[in-house]
Order: sequence, then C-alpha cells, then structure tokens
Amino acid sequence: SIQSIGWLDMDFLTSNLSIFPEKAGIKGAILGTLYLMSIVIPVVCILGVSTAIYLEEYANKGKIQSFIKVNISNLASVPSVIFGLLGLAVFGRIFSLGSSILAGGLTMSLLVLPVVVVASQEALRAVPGYLREASYAMGASKWTTTWKVVLPVAVPGILTGVILSVSRAIGETAPLVVLGVPTLIMKLPTSIMDDFTAMPIQIYYWTLDTVLTKEYANLAAATIVVLLLVLFIMNFTAILIRNKFQRKF
Repeated sequence: SIQSIGWLDMDFLTSNLSIFPEKAGIKGAILGTLYLMSIVIPVVCILGVSTAIYLEEYANKGKIQSFIKVNISNLASVPSVIFGLLGLAVFGRIFSLGSSILAGGLTMSLLVLPVVVVASQEALRAVPGYLREASYAMGASKWTTTWKVVLPVAVPGILTGVILSVSRAIGETAPLVVLGVPTLIMKLPTSIMDDFTAMPIQIYYWTLDTVLTKEYANLAAATIVVLLLVLFIMNFTAILIRNKFQRKF
C-alpha cells in the first residue's frame, strides 16, 4: 500500500503501541500473534489429524460416520463470528479465561479445526490402497500401517492444509473482537494467560480511529503490508512442502 511508505521501518516493527501515531509500533501485536499461533498450531495438528485418522482408518463405515463427516464439512463454512461467540461462552465465561492468549488460541483453533480435519481426510484418502495391503501382507498391524506407511505419504497434503488453515487464523478479526481482545494494550504479553493484541485487531483499531487522526491510516496500511507478507510466506511455504514431499504412485 502506498500509504505505508515512510511508516514501515524497523522502528515500526520493534516499537510498542502508543497513543502518538509517530511513535507507535506493532511489536506487541507481532508478539501476540506469535503467542496465538503457538497455541493454534499444536492444537489443530493434534486434534485435527487424530480426528481424520480415526474417521478414515478406524471408524466403522456407516450412517454415524457419514453424519460426523457431513457435520465437520458443514462446520468449515460457519461464519467466524459464530466461533467467536462460542469461544466467549465456553473459554471466556465458563472456564474464566477472559480475553487471554489461551482463550484466543483455543477459539481460533475451533475456527480452523474443521478445515484441518477435512484436508487431512482428503490426504489420507488419497493414499493408494495397495500400500496398505502390502503392509498388511508383511504382517504389520493396523497402527503400524497407519503410522509407518499411510501418514508419511499423506504428510504433504496434511501440512499444506494445516499451513493454509493457520494462515486463515492469523488474518481473522471477528472472533477476537467478540472475545473482547483489547484494541490498545501497552504491556507486552509474557505468558499465555496474559491479555494481548494481534495484528488484525491492531488494523481494526487503527482503521476505526482514522476518523479522529488521519495518521492512523498510515499505521493500518503498514500493518496490513506486514500481515500480507506473513501470509505470503506461509502460503509459499505450503507450496514448497507440497512440491518437495509429494510422491507419485
């Protein structure tokens, strides 16, 4: 964005938030985003891949399995604000986590978890059946076949789905707004129980305040450039992983 020229520099990346536009930076927002992803990535990897493995490799074929698969696919299209309301009710209120990093990370995990499950299912389903049959013919157990044969072949598709899902989580604003994440917080987070802000929230805050102070538009534009750069890097990484590990059978 042209508006970011002159504002996007090292001081902007390493300075804390400030009520003065010329002194404001996004160090806290970047740190909050990293903390958020440190929760989202392991949660969606463990729960998403485990669910996909169970549904594809272990669950009995029938109406119940089909019902679960259809509902998981439908959840992938639910508006993000609904997940924000769910996170507010469950994590924010019932578990009394408030607007902490942990609450935000778990809420974002719920948002992208269906996408990871569906992507992992497709990756597992794409593994040729004769690889499983060859493993069973060698006397391998169900778990050994899944762990040693199926998963290594499905890893590129699974990782691609995970990275693209995390990219979506990084750019989402609505669930964090509903959760009550502060739009202006000076203190840097030091643990997952602290309040935080993130780059999408900061963009939202500065865009609203452009009406009062026009310089905030430049800050928002600079933050958008940083966020787009992060998303570009993650998407490019997903393409590299897919091309490097993809196998032909």
